[in-house]
Amino acid sequence: MKDNIKLGLKENWPQFTILVIVNAFVGGMVGLERTIIPKFAELEFGMASKTAILSFIIAFGITKAVTNYFTGKLANRFGRRNLLVLGWIIALPIPFLLIYAPSWNWVIFANILLGVNQGLTWSSTVVMKIDLVGQKDRGLAMGINEFAGYFAVGVVAFLTGIIAQEYGVTPYPFYLGIGISIIGLLLTVFFVKDTRKFVDQEQKTTETNTLENVFLETSFKDRTLSSITQAGLVNNLNDGMIWGLLPILLFSFNYDSKSIGLIAAIYPAVWGIGQLFTGKMADLYSKKGMLFWGMLLQGLAILFIPVFTGFYELASIAALLGLGTALVYPTFLSAIAEATSPRQRAESIGVFRLWRDLGYAIGAIVSGVIADMFGITYAVLTIGVLTVLSSLVIQFRMPKDRKK
Repeated sequence: MKDNIKLGLKENWPQFTILVIVNAFVGGMVGLERTIIPKFAELEFGMASKTAILSFIIAFGITKAVTNYFTGKLANRFGRRNLLVLGWIIALPIPFLLIYAPSWNWVIFANILLGVNQGLTWSSTVVMKIDLVGQKDRGLAMGINEFAGYFAVGVVAFLTGIIAQEYGVTPYPFYLGIGISIIGLLLTVFFVKDTRKFVDQEQKTTETNTLENVFLETSFKDRTLSSITQAGLVNNLNDGMIWGLLPILLFSFNYDSKSIGLIAAIYPAVWGIGQLFTGKMADLYSKKGMLFWGMLLQGLAILFIPVFTGFYELASIAALLGLGTALVYPTFLSAIAEATSPRQRAESIGVFRLWRDLGYAIGAIVSGVIADMFGITYAVLTIGVLTVLSSLVIQFRMPKDRKK
């Protein structure tokens, strides 16, 4: 049976397509909260502190980060598919917790479960697609994967904004989550197959050196891996700020829920659609160049937010931010996969995603504290400057691309 195993997107398109669809449902679970939770906190629980409101992102980010790491470490031992099924089972109670939450602590617990769900499901689908396609189409595969996930984030964020505008912030927007979690679980149970055997096939022909310590090399020591990892952390640091503070900022500009939902949706939608193109670009062009320009564009877009407050101006800024993120997101994963051996790849990606998604928590804490002390404008500007600095780390620390 092993002799019939072939790596490639074309060769494995049926299973790859199923995983793309599954990851769209994974992204939909995050989109459920993208527009309405900050307003939900203020209206339903009377919360005014930005740090307290952003506590749901802190809980989500830390839990997802830790789960990413253990998903990477356990993927070879327990199987990618088994971890994917477990992630969907954990998703099932999340919308019910949000619908019936009598206190903010229930929302925090729901986001802890969401972090576990995302760590298990998104990490598993990423690694499984990389397993299937081999080196030639790795960037394209990651572009398609991240497109499916983040386009779904944008679509569901927009839908929840419309539903909240018509029917209120609870319970109707969260009904979407019930359907998303059930369908995602059923698709995984009945259609997804494990991909560990593809790793064994690729390992036979790899020339990539084995890392002595995957955690230390990915986090700090290897100039390629650690440069990518810091940029991933800063990328999600600014995303955590956008997630938590942008709806509040737009609300202060007197935008209604529908308009906030549209602006909030443009960013992940452009991010998602753009990856259909930038993923393939990562197979053809300089990964270092794409990471530098993507982080720089993100930083500049964030710095523009407090300056240009008209609807079309903010919509354009959201599109630029989405484009910058699209340049880096599939490139992160493709570059990490290229720099590690097949058998260490899942663990290295897990370490990268540990630090990357800790960025959600760090971004929420930093931006929340600054917003409470000095105002939202200063929080936004601080995160924008940090993002520009991250692009400079890529430019001056990361080595040139490896020869194809």
